[in-house]
Amino acid sequence: MTELARVQYGFYIIILGLGAVLIALFAALYKWSSASDVTTVVSSVGAIIGPIVGAFFGLHIGAAGKEKAEQDRDKAIKKVEALMSAIEPAQFDNKYG
Repeated sequence: MTELARVQYGFYIIILGLGAVLIALFAALYKWSSASDVTTVVSSVGAIIGPIVGAFFGLHIGAAGKEKAEQDRDKAIKKVEALMSAIEPAQFDNKYG
């Protein structure tokens, strides 16, 4: 997944999360007049939406870190292979074998 797609999906997730909380707020305000009832409903919705949004970003940050680590590993392997091809097998066996 490209970086642009990650940012776009993240933006959509945040907008949907905020929209869900706002819908819950307005529905609670319409149904109840007590502040404690409205607070209970909105905090319940927020307690569900918050971890979902957090998990989304946590997974994508972890995936980006994994991709970077794999790229660095591949780069290091190519360097080692290039250096190993420059040394004679007999010299390598005498030094490191």
